[in-house]
Amino acid sequence: MPRAKSSIAVIGAPVDLGAGRRGVDMGVSAMRFANLGQRLAELGYSVKDFGNVEVEQPERAPVGSQNARFLPQIEQACRRLGETVDAAAGAGKLPLVLGGDHSVAIGTIGGMAKRLRRSKKRLGVLWIDAHADMNTPETSPSGNVHGMPLACTIGLGPRRLTHLFGFAPKVDPANVALVGVRDVDALERPHVKESGVRAFTMRDIDERGMRAVMAEALEIVCDGTAGFHVSLDMDSVDPDYAPGVGTPVRGGLNYREAHLAMEMAGDTHRILSMEVVEVNPILDEANRTAALAVELVLSAMGKRIL
Repeated sequence: MPRAKSSIAVIGAPVDLGAGRRGVDMGVSAMRFANLGQRLAELGYSVKDFGNVEVEQPERAPVGSQNARFLPQIEQACRRLGETVDAAAGAGKLPLVLGGDHSVAIGTIGGMAKRLRRSKKRLGVLWIDAHADMNTPETSPSGNVHGMPLACTIGLGPRRLTHLFGFAPKVDPANVALVGVRDVDALERPHVKESGVRAFTMRDIDERGMRAVMAEALEIVCDGTAGFHVSLDMDSVDPDYAPGVGTPVRGGLNYREAHLAMEMAGDTHRILSMEVVEVNPILDEANRTAALAVELVLSAMGKRIL
């Protein structure tokens, strides 16, 4: 059944600047092609597609610093995205952002935090990902900003990203849960361990089960917050089920674990916004990954077996 916010704003963010492999900009179209809007409408939602935010193309942009490649262009795209998210949330809609690489989360979370800050409310973040995304330019082995967005939202990283919209951090690390992580860079590990973010690795899921992990994660993101944002990186799912991602890592969530995570998040009725990122059709098989992404969005938005 539809939630209190029965209107969804679909916002495309075809950012292909933060990753090392090209193609995720086309993930936006791939998810739309998988009938996202129609299937949300069948759940009872009013759906408005806001189109795509304007994004500079890598071929036309200078790379800039090798420690944070395309940083000015990513900042500009995230600012545009954040303003669109802020406006959609202000109009009573649930922003649903389609990426693009994971750097778009800086814009989505920035826009939601900006909206809630007006009423002195906090945002929780449920970050589902194979990677911690907590590098900074000083620790990143690649300089790809899609490995930095979670750090930026808690105030670590380049000032032009951490202080987007003039304040930092966007979220309190104590209200952030990272689920499904299994690939962390060596210099990134201290950020994860010392930040206050609660990380649930694949070992945690193996030993405790997805239900127990998600129950604890949801307590964290709901504790004292107005609600939470879901940031779903499709590489959190094992490549056997989601082959079309730029940075696949074996040993990820299986089909039912991914759906259970989204179903439990949806059961809280406290999702305020969501994004799905890193779908790369160039690497996909017959749009399988985009189709699964749409299924997972539907589970988060209330689709159930019975």
